[in-house]
Amino acid sequence: MAVWKWYKGITPKTRIFIGLGIMAYAGVGMALSDTVEEKMGWVATEQDKEELKNALPKITVVDKEKRF
Repeated sequence: MAVWKWYKGITPKTRIFIGLGIMAYAGVGMALSDTVEEKMGWVATEQDKEELKNALPKITVVDKEKRF
């Protein structure tokens, strides 16, 4: 709770700059993550994608009998 009180205590202009800085940091991370993954060799292969698809649970719809 101390961080929230500190945040509310700073000037609105400073809060805007903090928010913009966090958004810029996240944007740069999202933009560079694909490039870094390719250089590190962490790109998923088609076999990995197929294994993931098979591991996901399947949903089966069962019709309910109507009772009057």
